[in-house]
Amino acid sequence: MLRKIKQFDPYIVVTLIGFMVMSLLLVYSATIDDITINISIKKSLAVIGVGLAGFIATSFFDYRILLKYWYYIYGVGIASLIGVFFFSKEIKGAKGWFEFGSIQFQPAELMKLILIIVIAALLSKRKGEQLTFVQDVLPIGLIVLVPFLMVMKFPDMGNAAIYLIILIGMYWIGNIKYTHVLIGLVIIGVVAFGGYYLYDSYHDQIVQYLSNHNFAHWVVRLDSFLYPETVNKDWSYQKVNSMTAIGSGGLTGQGYLQGDMVHDRRIPLAYTDAIFAVVGEEFGFRGSAILLLLYFVLIYRMILTAIQSTQLSGSYIIIGIVSMFVLQIFQNVGMLIGLMPITGITLPFISYGGTSLLINMVSMGLVMSVRLHQDKLSAYEQGE
Repeated sequence: MLRKIKQFDPYIVVTLIGFMVMSLLLVYSATIDDITINISIKKSLAVIGVGLAGFIATSFFDYRILLKYWYYIYGVGIASLIGVFFFSKEIKGAKGWFEFGSIQFQPAELMKLILIIVIAALLSKRKGEQLTFVQDVLPIGLIVLVPFLMVMKFPDMGNAAIYLIILIGMYWIGNIKYTHVLIGLVIIGVVAFGGYYLYDSYHDQIVQYLSNHNFAHWVVRLDSFLYPETVNKDWSYQKVNSMTAIGSGGLTGQGYLQGDMVHDRRIPLAYTDAIFAVVGEEFGFRGSAILLLLYFVLIYRMILTAIQSTQLSGSYIIIGIVSMFVLQIFQNVGMLIGLMPITGITLPFISYGGTSLLINMVSMGLVMSVRLHQDKLSAYEQGE
């Protein structure tokens, strides 16, 4: 036990503790003036404590056991998503959460980690050989497609997009052929530009169809991103006010607990989705840069651990987690400065949210588990 504790990456541990402290301070600032939000310091500490416990427990757990039983794990993930359609409560026009008293659990968050484990298990069977389309690329793609379509139905575009980014990142590290990459890029380009052309050309018809099928909030998010000057001001309220808050922070910020936009309650969901606006307004460019630098350090150490791993399965898992974090960081920050459409993706380790924080900390526990368990090859890499 002591030997394994000494093997922990101190840079990752210190960075995670730094995130926890920052999250505690920022969530407090974002909620102190809103009596409708019941988030006390005690509750925030409890959430952080659960996350740290998950990180430590997962670090000592041999991740290779999860690879051995990937099909059961995948089954549990799909079953939980199916359960959402029957047992979850609708919040702001979308399903996705199970409620257990005052505790909410979001299966779509768990599915991100499950997909990383499943894809890593399947890629490990190739033992570094180039992926074939029929035996590898297609089956793995179909495995991701099932939860992707289910989550889109909730609807939850944010997590659905993360599933695709995880798939792309793990395809790349899994040694996909360049011809397959080129074909994929062409398909993505055609779908993106073709989709925009159709949406722009047949806007009213598509809006009517989406509204009739419970996807009205897609219209709000797409139109506020594509046509910000023409949409209802209420639709772009969060983005516009977040940009104003970040811009007003200047170089050094207005000071902790001194943000005008935040404390006038003009930024919706400032303690979760829009928490980066709190950073920008109260700590300015300097504080925002420090936060992004900490993310860089974390991702750098994760990639270094993947490179140093003696087992391909461990490298695959880490790159899957890196892909997940990179998109979440880029999307969350980007949507608050007008570069990306608004989604419900939270800022890793900083935004308040029990499920997201727990999954993120367990993900980092898996990274540490890869670092601690390199004593022998897994069954997959031995070809058993």
